[in-house]
Amino acid sequence: MPLALLALAIGAFGIGTTEFVTSGLLPDIAADFGVSIPTAGLLTTGYALGVVVGAPVLAVVGGRVARKTMLMALMGLFVAGNVISAAAPVFGVMLAGRIVASLAHGAFFGIGAIVAAGLVAPRKKAGAIAMMFTGLTTSTVVGVPLGTLVGQNAGWRVTFLIIAGLGVLAVLGIAALVPHQPRPERTRLSGETAAFRNPQVLLAMAMTVLGFGGVFTMSTYLAPLVTDVAGYAPSSVTWLLVLFGLGMLVGNLIGGKYADRALMPMLFTALGGLAVLLALLPLAAHDKIATAVVIPLIGAFGFATVPPLQKRVLDQTADAPTLASAVNIGAFNLGNAMAAWLGGLVISAGFGYTGPNWVGAGMAAAALLLALLSASLERREGRDGRLVASGTKPVSSDTEDAADVAAAADAERVTAGR
Repeated sequence: MPLALLALAIGAFGIGTTEFVTSGLLPDIAADFGVSIPTAGLLTTGYALGVVVGAPVLAVVGGRVARKTMLMALMGLFVAGNVISAAAPVFGVMLAGRIVASLAHGAFFGIGAIVAAGLVAPRKKAGAIAMMFTGLTTSTVVGVPLGTLVGQNAGWRVTFLIIAGLGVLAVLGIAALVPHQPRPERTRLSGETAAFRNPQVLLAMAMTVLGFGGVFTMSTYLAPLVTDVAGYAPSSVTWLLVLFGLGMLVGNLIGGKYADRALMPMLFTALGGLAVLLALLPLAAHDKIATAVVIPLIGAFGFATVPPLQKRVLDQTADAPTLASAVNIGAFNLGNAMAAWLGGLVISAGFGYTGPNWVGAGMAAAALLLALLSASLERREGRDGRLVASGTKPVSSDTEDAADVAAAADAERVTAGR
């Protein structure tokens, strides 16, 4: 794999750390600002919504700038947002800092995925995308647990300052390792938006929202779940996050490997397994060992969906991939926002910290149904395409009925002529 993928992974590591670290620090941040756990969960919702908005806007802007330059600028924005969060005097300012940092997220992964895919042979594209996302999953194994540990002992503000430092390191890495990227050929906005008229693109993005969103119903409220329900000490949150991150890392690598071989079967397996595990967690959460087993499995099955879904969008939008790729990253975070918000509502309604997982199971199951629908449409399109290629035009039922009427009329005329 090219060294440039390492630079992209460094940026992904910083972004992943800031995205997920609030899962371990949520009780500390809530106590510091004097807000409830569901209110503090808005830090996840706000971040995710910032990604949803920033992804398409900055992707369009990035279409007029050399991709390497744009990646460096996005990481600069990321650094600024984390510095704001670290220095926030009140909860509202921290939320604003989270949103500023999140604006860079979608466009960075969207543009970065295009750069990564362009660095390798076509048959290795999903693997290259997965390698970039390895920075994100590694952050959950190393960055998030360490960030949680630092935050619990030295204060959560120190954690966000360290994350800002990671962003600076990422800028330097991109400058040194990513090869010069010529300015992309200017594509008319209408050309970029045409991708969204493709039903397969819309289905892939809907799967992204629902499937990956299911993971966040668990991860957003992980700390209170394992302490208040499973009975773990707060200090145990760090190693449980390590297990979760290891699951995500393994799932991402497996998803990247099999997305190049059998994309849809990989999606069916990952989404089906995710739905089952999320439904089991409310029961498993009352036992420490079962909790420690199910949490990393949710991470594995959840992140196994990332490379195949991103590759599916790129495959369907090869002529104008920038906007669609970035919007799909936004779709991951729209799912995150929905999950965090719905999870907060369920908790506030009195269903406890296990309640959000039932919501997540429903989201993952809905994503599986969409995957089955997508595969069915693809088979039908392929069958129709083969008929056209062989010179046989597909006949609709209406056409068949009309043909039957015409044949009957001809028969009458023949009979009358006799």
